Amino acid sequence: MLPGIVIKPLKRFADERGFFTEIMRKDWKDVIQDDIVQANMSLSYPGMVRAWHRHERGQVDHFLVVRGALKICAYDDDTRELDEIISAGDNPQMVRMPGHYWHGFGVVGNEQATLIYFVNRLYDYASPDEERRPWNDPAIVPDTINGKKDERCNRTWDWFLPAFK
Repeated sequence: MLPGIVIKPLKRFADERGFFTEIMRKDWKDVIQDDIVQANMSLSYPGMVRAWHRHERGQVDHFLVVRGALKICAYDDDTRELDEIISAGDNPQMVRMPGHYWHGFGVVGNEQATLIYFVNRLYDYASPDEERRPWNDPAIVPDTINGKKDERCNRTWDWFLPAFK
């Protein structure tokens, strides 16, 4: 993974009533390295891609998919490394995303996806910490994906191309 990206599997505690999962703890120093000041929720329909954007003034996102499944990606222009993380509500995990990487996500499968994300900077309506580029930007051409070469490398990133088998 690109430096600063952390994936923390979350534990489910199940009993006859259902289950319980801790989703954020101040003492999780492995993934929560930032003071969380705002929580947001996003619902996305099947086939949707929400990308690409980055935060140049220090925002860090902590993603938690609670329903459906998402392909979360981060891209570094300098190294041309793309990291791809599949995250699903059925197998909860917290994903720490340093904001200086271009990042976004696409819905995987036929179910709506619900994402809760925590940030370390309040949203500034007058001057948002957000730079954008199109979801299908032809300039996003990974040299490696998750540190490896596969058939999706060295061509424009295609959110809908299946993973290398």
